[in-house]
Amino acid sequence: MRSELYIDGQWVKPVKGGTCEVINPATEEVIHRIAAATAEDVDLAATAARRAFDRDGWPKLTGAQRAGYLRAIADGIRARQAEIARLEVLDNGKPFPEADWDVADAAGCFDFYAGLAEQLDNNPEEAIALPDARFTSKAVREPIGVAGAIIPWNYPLLMAAWKVAPALAAGCTVVLKPAELTSLTALELAAVADEAGLPAGVLNIVTGAGSIAGQAIIDHRQVDKLAFTGSGPVGSKIMAAAARDIKRVSLELGGKSPFVVFEDADIDKAVEWIMFGIFWNQGQVCSATSRVLVHEAIYGRLLERLIEETNRIKIGNGLDEGTLLGPLVSKRQYDQVVAAIEGARKAGATVACGGTRPQGFDRGFYLRPTVLTDVPLESDAWKEEIFGPVVCMRSFKTEEEAVELANDSRFGLAAAVMSKDDTRAERVAAAFRAGIVWINCSQPTFTEAPWGGYKESGIGRELGRWGLDNYLETKQITRFASEDPWGWYIKPEAAK
Repeated sequence: MRSELYIDGQWVKPVKGGTCEVINPATEEVIHRIAAATAEDVDLAATAARRAFDRDGWPKLTGAQRAGYLRAIADGIRARQAEIARLEVLDNGKPFPEADWDVADAAGCFDFYAGLAEQLDNNPEEAIALPDARFTSKAVREPIGVAGAIIPWNYPLLMAAWKVAPALAAGCTVVLKPAELTSLTALELAAVADEAGLPAGVLNIVTGAGSIAGQAIIDHRQVDKLAFTGSGPVGSKIMAAAARDIKRVSLELGGKSPFVVFEDADIDKAVEWIMFGIFWNQGQVCSATSRVLVHEAIYGRLLERLIEETNRIKIGNGLDEGTLLGPLVSKRQYDQVVAAIEGARKAGATVACGGTRPQGFDRGFYLRPTVLTDVPLESDAWKEEIFGPVVCMRSFKTEEEAVELANDSRFGLAAAVMSKDDTRAERVAAAFRAGIVWINCSQPTFTEAPWGGYKESGIGRELGRWGLDNYLETKQITRFASEDPWGWYIKPEAAK
């Protein structure tokens, strides 16, 4: 396990020598210590990134040349996939098969943006038709500059890839701060990039507290763009801070996503997707479909099957064979989720199953997957993101009621609908006020498709070509192409 900062192509100790603990959420044991960066370290990283952008020529490379580095990083991740996935489990707690999937997706993300980097060479500029034949004009896209990326703890390596890969493809340089709770695989990403020969200063990784290292990135004058994934309150603070320097900002924030199940849906299929939508990654997913609305005609039968299958989920250490639900990431997160369940109970909801520590788990931040019913619409459990394996269930009578309840949220990240009637499913999908909509499924995520939300769920889009656009500026270049003089102030007759 690596412990130092990666700045300007070197592994270095933090200027002030601080460290922070790495705790395995499955055992509550301290398994490592990593560097705790301060503003001084961030300054070194931002200065290196600035030099690599302004003077060392990273943005001047062709897209194909940058693509070569990105593909080498992808290959490096795959060569160590099992090792990196194991670190992810130790750090985050998720089951190994999920971590392994995440690491494979991270490698695929670098491959995908390598392809888009090459496409930049094929489409370097766009001619603009003008009404005045004396002028020609074109639009070109250029990298923004130094990108500051701050990522969450729920998908440590994958969220790093979502930001680093498109930024490097665009020609930006990066200062990345992983979450304090889960920094191990981001440091391994630095090692992979180093082995791939990435030029010094192009990627810098600083670990430590968000309030210190993260804030220093946000405030640094040499950082041109901020990319953040995390909670709404923190995103709001970042947006306000970025306004001081008019930094470019993209934010992927929280959600309280609905899942509408109509009466013609296959109950077993619906239960499977409901569970995948809320229990995957211990429910620590911004897009989790945590508000489930089921037509009253099948509500009772579906709820019975959901409770039955939820109680069968194997809970355990993510490294144990067959584990489908690991521990929550930290004691703080565990306490918050337990408090949210108790708050729901006090507000009038029924805990239909789960909600307690599983038997035989005296250590580790384990929680039984939880189904809440009769959840009041005005309660925090229905309105606010719990970010744990907790699903809120309600019935509905009509399509209009379902859509109204689904959209009655300050969030708008994702939504799902399940029906055998394709016309109805498409109609409801169009009515959802959300940036991501799934039909007859929940949570599939593809690098090729845009990711982001409406309302308080964020600004901008990640993934696909939209993710690359986050790191590009558009420049107009207009040329006076006529041999005749302009003649506004100096008249041709006067010049004679």
